[in-house]
Amino acid sequence: MKRTSYRLVLADDHTLFRQGIRKLIEEIPGLDVVGEASDGIELMRLVRRLKPDMVVLDISMPKLGGIEATHEILRLTPNASVLIITMHRRIEYVHHAFAAGAMGFLLKEDTGDEFAEAVRSIQTGKRYVTRRLASDIADDLSKFYKHNGTLPVDPLTRRERSILKLIAEGNTSRMIADILYISPRTVQNHRFHIMQKLNIKSTVDLVKYAIEKGYVS
Repeated sequence: MKRTSYRLVLADDHTLFRQGIRKLIEEIPGLDVVGEASDGIELMRLVRRLKPDMVVLDISMPKLGGIEATHEILRLTPNASVLIITMHRRIEYVHHAFAAGAMGFLLKEDTGDEFAEAVRSIQTGKRYVTRRLASDIADDLSKFYKHNGTLPVDPLTRRERSILKLIAEGNTSRMIADILYISPRTVQNHRFHIMQKLNIKSTVDLVKYAIEKGYVS
């Protein structure tokens, strides 16, 4: 049977915020909320089971953050779109979100009308960034090109960035393995390569690097 609705899953650890987003979505014809999650692990289970068209999620979530979740969502469901809604205004988060494959980036202070505009834009295959940060992003890129000529190259792979963030949040290798559905040995190998690439010798310095680069808030 052909689906007629555009199916969304919501993920945020604040119930009231999820309820507000659900209400906004219910007012937009053709959209249907098929699941809600309060943490990253619960979200992964829903994505595997429901295969939604879009996931709307926060950057800061327990167990698995929004950037890492975006990587995993697109690995599990390549045709899905991700819209991030967060309170964090740092430009680094916008860069990380789009590098992970997100199609949209909004702030929690944005209006319901802009949310609807973002969803419709993403449905047509266009990326969307909050108007509140659009000029800041343009200025940031302009300044960087002026001084460097090219965009910075991140030495870490997507998987390594995910593992770095999870390490910085205090997760053990076993916990990271369970979250990402890989073996603890694989986590240890990634950790070794991360420290080699960054020339970092301790977990404390790994955490400092993750904070400086905006991988964790």
